[in-house]
Amino acid sequence: MVTSRKENPNKCVVTIFYFCAYSRFVRGSRLTRWVHGKRETLLWGAGGAVALAVILLSCSTTNRTILAPPSIPGAEFVGSEECATCHEQIVRDFRTATHARLEAKGENAKNVGCESCHGPGSLHVQAGGGAGTIINPRKSPDTCFQCHLDVRAAFALPHHHPVPEGKMSCSDCHEPHKGIAIKGAPTNIQQTLKAGGLAFLSGNETCFECHTQQRGPFVYEHEAMRQGCSVCHSPHGSVNQRLLNERNATLCLKCHFQEQKIPGHIFIGAIDHSSFLQQGTCWSAGCHEEPHGSNVTPLLRY
Repeated sequence: MVTSRKENPNKCVVTIFYFCAYSRFVRGSRLTRWVHGKRETLLWGAGGAVALAVILLSCSTTNRTILAPPSIPGAEFVGSEECATCHEQIVRDFRTATHARLEAKGENAKNVGCESCHGPGSLHVQAGGGAGTIINPRKSPDTCFQCHLDVRAAFALPHHHPVPEGKMSCSDCHEPHKGIAIKGAPTNIQQTLKAGGLAFLSGNETCFECHTQQRGPFVYEHEAMRQGCSVCHSPHGSVNQRLLNERNATLCLKCHFQEQKIPGHIFIGAIDHSSFLQQGTCWSAGCHEEPHGSNVTPLLRY
């Protein structure tokens, strides 16, 4: 698989140098890269997986192909053009997808097509299709994690959507073949611009498919909802309960906070909230129990 960012070459060289020195003493696994569908062995070492992550993070803006696509025993790469013979609409839609932007990055163009996620397709073509001859990324988030290492890390946090447990898949929320890869969001850049660039506004619909109680409509809306669920929540994983970006009242105070005129006192509006905040979160202290919206009061209560 590929990454498609720009790198600090000196930092990258130093990191790889240390890995080379390490791999001289420890053997057992290999680090490969794929260029135009062909595998090249780069380095050996039992700590290959860990060292690979270090290289990717240290060279966090690289244009080189480092991760390998999924493998299928006995299969070879045929190219996305062959896939279009049967999957013409999917291949056409993919040209406007976020993932497709990587195809215009030069030497890695062959590595971000259909087979980057679905594996080499020769057996699939020869069999005239069939689920048993191709990889379905929906059944394994590891396919997505090959490139999205930051998301893999997020799912390792204490609170996360149950993707690692197999109860959800990445494609429940994301559309890899078209648009900006968020279901419910505008399907292309033009539509995103027409929507004022607020792609996540429509992207809320993805969350509402499961979280129906938060959809509304409400008589009194919480304006933060218009900016998107991710203003308050980390969709992949968080150290905080309910996938919150910040703990307890700290989250609310990012927006609802005025100048602290008296030391030790927190005023929101004309009310001193210092004693309230000590009792718990803003929504559990008997005050603003409905942070998504209320049909009773603009103070977002029951």
